[in-house]
Amino acid sequence: MVIVNTDSLLNQLKQQIQSKPFVLLQMYSDVKAHPQENRISCYWVDFQFEQYIVPIHHSERFQKDIPMIETEQTIYVDDLKKYRHNTLVFGKDIKDLNWCWYQQTNQPYDFEQHLTNAHHHQYRLHYDKQNINDIVPLVKHAEYFEPISKQLYERYEQHDQTILENLYQIERNGLKTYEKIVYSEYNPFTSTGRPSNRFGGMNFAALNKSDGSREQFISRFNNGVLVEMDFDAYHLRLIGEIVDYKFPKGSVHEHMGKLYGLPYEEAKALSFKYLYGGITDEVSNNPFFSKVNDYIKLLWQDYKANDFVKSYIYNRKVYRKNLKDMNPNKLFNYMIQLMETENNVKLLSDLIPKLQKYNSKLVLYNYDSFLFDFDTTDGLEFLSVVRQTIESDGKYPVKISKGVNYHEMQDITEKFKWKT
Repeated sequence: MVIVNTDSLLNQLKQQIQSKPFVLLQMYSDVKAHPQENRISCYWVDFQFEQYIVPIHHSERFQKDIPMIETEQTIYVDDLKKYRHNTLVFGKDIKDLNWCWYQQTNQPYDFEQHLTNAHHHQYRLHYDKQNINDIVPLVKHAEYFEPISKQLYERYEQHDQTILENLYQIERNGLKTYEKIVYSEYNPFTSTGRPSNRFGGMNFAALNKSDGSREQFISRFNNGVLVEMDFDAYHLRLIGEIVDYKFPKGSVHEHMGKLYGLPYEEAKALSFKYLYGGITDEVSNNPFFSKVNDYIKLLWQDYKANDFVKSYIYNRKVYRKNLKDMNPNKLFNYMIQLMETENNVKLLSDLIPKLQKYNSKLVLYNYDSFLFDFDTTDGLEFLSVVRQTIESDGKYPVKISKGVNYHEMQDITEKFKWKT
């Protein structure tokens, strides 16, 4: 391992970086700060037969300003989103090693197992201070990096990373509060593949609608408002696609209410009960749930016969060995959430490039809804583009609400219909 502590060693590393692929692991200075607001303490470059560690803001750095490096070579990183937020080694072809590990095991890699006693000591001693990693000895950071680089690279194989790129694009926009911009951090490494989203003690995926905690989120624009687009009966529509059930135009819950002989709210609650709690004999003749029941049985048969099931959109293999305590309905619920996530990834891939020419920003994605910080100077054109893209030409209708803050949101779906 080479500690880069002279100009000649730095130049040597630059030549290597520009000539062959490598693993890049970065240590951020502050263990608590979001990567968008953090800085690089040091980074590790592994060419398999030769390794370098480069101090940047670390106390052992040899010069004040270490320049950034660009390369056309493939860079293998441990966290693509963090890399996009903050790096000094720029490349076009970036591969996420941890994402590959997750695809194979259905678990994220355990990085903390490699923290040394020196790391734990400094974290305990200076728990209330910033930039603690800058004083952990470089050799201890190297001791942490080395096994991670080796283990992750050995297991690498290509997997689609679209979800990581899309989630980064949302994270980087942040959410405006009365005091500052705050950043969320999506975690796609969950058992069902549905991203959680929390940072700094705040669960952005489960912000309470009634206790006022949403009130702090406002628009960053002088003439801006928050606009939310929320799917109507999203899971029912997605499942309808899988089982080839054609819902009529209009409200899905009203349609199901006619099948049950019940009003809207009761029908909605009943559909969710059967969908997530299990289909009973009393709806065995319901044309929708009859098809769903057949699908659940077929899904379970494939799972047992092949020891894996494939996701509906991206054909991701979910292996039996990585799932615990499965039963037919639990597997079905798993696949619903996975399809929801993959369909949202697909929608985001269509949407995000279209947003680049506008000031308005996509600031939050929560399973079946999207929150935008809307600069009204972008006009109704922006909202029309967003709505048409998310609805996929009417396949997934949305309800639209707006507000001066995220707590006081008013439904404007009917008012907006004639404008699109």
